[in-house]
Amino acid sequence: MQIPSPTTNIRPDEPLCIGGKTFTSRFFLGTGKFKNKQDLADSIRACRTELVTVALRRIDLERHEENILEYIPPDVTLLTNTSGARTAQEAVRIARLAEASGCGKWVKIEVINDSKYLLPDNQETIKATEILAADGFTVLPYVTPDLYVARALVKAGAATVMPLGSLIGSNQGLKTAELIRVLIDEIDVPIVVDAGIGRPSQAAEAMEMGADAVLVNTAVATAGHPAPLAEAFALAVRAGRQAYLSGLPRKKSDADASSPLTGFLYE
Repeated sequence: MQIPSPTTNIRPDEPLCIGGKTFTSRFFLGTGKFKNKQDLADSIRACRTELVTVALRRIDLERHEENILEYIPPDVTLLTNTSGARTAQEAVRIARLAEASGCGKWVKIEVINDSKYLLPDNQETIKATEILAADGFTVLPYVTPDLYVARALVKAGAATVMPLGSLIGSNQGLKTAELIRVLIDEIDVPIVVDAGIGRPSQAAEAMEMGADAVLVNTAVATAGHPAPLAEAFALAVRAGRQAYLSGLPRKKSDADASSPLTGFLYE
């Protein structure tokens, strides 16, 4: 099923611009946890994503037949993530190894040294961002949402800020919604919600808030039928974006009849 084009007369959307590249799709896909690479390829094709994340340790540098890169279309932007890094220096080393192996200079900084909750180390992430941005990398840092951290990342040269919606891989949805909303309101680089999004409705909610994009991995990869769910996520992201652009009505605390004639007979 092809993602439909909007037909309503609303404020025109603009392509998402990150690091000098433009993206028409605002749904990004992670490549871990898929039970086989064919499911991954089918999911990329179904959702028509234009950016995928890949951990360096999952890339076969010898380019064997089962190399994950063989299942990612050449027109899709490859975002190497620094999964496994516990410090800024380890993240920098992984990013430079990825570049040396031909994976380019787009990197998702992921620094985690907490083995229980898998929460990102924001301070080490800022350090890695500053080093790699100065080296010409396009850096997309993954962090716990915090306004001061986000400002420091922008100052360090981050191309986006990627706040977690909830614990990574938890499918809990937008537990940090109000903190993400602060970043949307205050930070000038694109805000990409990453981690914890488990359902298309949650992705739509993030986009309705004004997020610029959503990145999903676990929910799609572990679904009974990954490709249809990937497509559903892409549609939800599109719907949420259109809803945001339409100017959603504000919530009210009291009832408000849709017709002035609504009421009770014989009053």
